[in-house]
Amino acid sequence: MKCQAIAAGHGQHAVALMCRVLGVRRSTYYAWRRRPVCARGQADRRLLTHIRVIHGESDRTYGSPRVYRELRERGMVCGRHRVARLMRSVGLRAKQANRQPRQRTVAARAPAAPNLLQRRFQAAAPNVVWVSDLTYIPTREGWLYLAVVLDLYSRRVVGWAVGRRMSQDVAVAALDAAIGTRRPPPGLLHHSDRGSQYRNPVYQAQLAAHGFRSSMSRAATCADNAVVESFFHTLKTERVHGKRYQTRAEARSDVFEFIECWYNPRRRHSTLDYLSPAAFERAHGT
Repeated sequence: MKCQAIAAGHGQHAVALMCRVLGVRRSTYYAWRRRPVCARGQADRRLLTHIRVIHGESDRTYGSPRVYRELRERGMVCGRHRVARLMRSVGLRAKQANRQPRQRTVAARAPAAPNLLQRRFQAAAPNVVWVSDLTYIPTREGWLYLAVVLDLYSRRVVGWAVGRRMSQDVAVAALDAAIGTRRPPPGLLHHSDRGSQYRNPVYQAQLAAHGFRSSMSRAATCADNAVVESFFHTLKTERVHGKRYQTRAEARSDVFEFIECWYNPRRRHSTLDYLSPAAFERAHGT
C-alpha cells in the first residue's frame, strides 16, 4: 500500500521524499515497480482512475460512500470497502466532512461580491489591498484549518487564525487579527474566494463596519487569488509536507513558528527583490 501511494504521487512529489516520509527504502520501491502487476492490481489502477475523475468532478466533496454510488450508477462493479481502501491509499477524502449544514445554507443564499481586484497583484502602499483564504493541515487528531490575511504590498501575513472546523469563525478571527495589528483606514480592498466563510453575513458585516470594499474571485478560478495560493504552496512545501503532526496544538505551534519567526521576518521573497516581507516594509519606510 505504501508503494502504491508513492506511485500515485509520482510527478507531484519527489520519490526520495515520499519514501522517507512513508518509511520505505527506495530500493524496495523500485523493486516493487519492476514486479509484474497482477490482474487484481491492474483492476485497482483502472478503478482508481475512475475514482479520481468522480472525486474531481465533485470538487473533492465526495467521500467513499458517494463515490461508490456514482461508480455503480456508471455501471462499474465494485465493493464499497474496496473503494474506501483505494481512496485511503492515495489520500482522497471528502473536503466538506467537517462543515455544518447551516453554513452551506448561508453560502447558497449569500451573494458574491464582484471581482474588483482583477488579478492586479501589486499595491502601491501598505493596507491598500488585502487578500484572504483558508487551507487545511492534517494531524492525527484530524484537520487543522488555517485562515490567513496577506497584504499585497509586502506579501506579509498580517492576520491568521486556526480552528477545528472550516467555518466563518476562523476566517473572522484572522480578519480581526489583521485589523488589530494594522489599523487600516477605510477604503481598503479585501479580496477572497467565494467560500461560504467569506460570503457569510457576519464576515461581510465586519468588512462594512470598517469601510472595506469586498472583492471575490470568479467561480472556480483559484488564479484570481494566486498570491494566497502561492503562500499556501510555500507553507506546505517548506514546512507541512513530510511532517506528521500528532495534535492540532503541535501543528498550530509549527504554523506560528513558520509565519512569525520565518516567513514574515526572514524568508526572502522573489517578488520583493529577495527581501523578507518585514525587511521590505522597513526598506520602504512603512
